[in-house]
Amino acid sequence: MATITKKELIDRIAESTQAKRVTVKNIVQTLLDEITRELCNNNRLEFRDFGVFETKTRASRVAQNPKTLERVEVPAKRSVKFKMGRLMKENLYTPKVKST
Repeated sequence: MATITKKELIDRIAESTQAKRVTVKNIVQTLLDEITRELCNNNRLEFRDFGVFETKTRASRVAQNPKTLERVEVPAKRSVKFKMGRLMKENLYTPKVKST
């Protein structure tokens, strides 16, 4: 599995759109900043056919340290969840045909 960096993504978009790399970089960074800002405000972001980003709060709980068996209070925690949209599901679950 390959890892695609933000820089590589920006380069691909700039090449495919013939836009300046600096312009694409600003747009991508602004998009990421806005997504982060909205999630921090507990807002749900829905991109039709792509997917939905939303925050979930995990309740506080009591856990146990496996080494000392001491009870530890684990505070409530927020996390980001992503649910795939229709087109992403279709593309992800459709087998890719390898050309020879």
